[in-house]
Amino acid sequence: MDLTPVIPAGRQVIERYGAAGFRVAGVVWRGSVIIFPELTISWPVRSSAELSAASFDPVVEHGGVQILLLGLGRHLQPIPSELRPTLRRSGIAVQVMDTGAACRTFNVLLAEDRLVAAALIPPI
Repeated sequence: MDLTPVIPAGRQVIERYGAAGFRVAGVVWRGSVIIFPELTISWPVRSSAELSAASFDPVVEHGGVQILLLGLGRHLQPIPSELRPTLRRSGIAVQVMDTGAACRTFNVLLAEDRLVAAALIPPI
């Protein structure tokens, strides 16, 4: 029985992650990234301490995102309290988790064709 999710061609599947960055759809990205179903971009955030409302402007500007998976490295960390309401006003629910869990969850939601994005900090 094959349990591999079927993901449409052209989607940004997260293939690997590590301390240096990510491999997404065959392309290696150094450092933090934001991944949408059809696009991956570099993200200048290196730690949860650097998070601000402006950190999520690329997600809000992209549009069409209902779920944002926020991977904050090896360990779950709190995010500034003002971030959730800011994203909620844009119709985005944020789920904070460690980066590994965020990568796995992104791929599953991508296979389900959900309106998802992932903002990921490498697990250092």
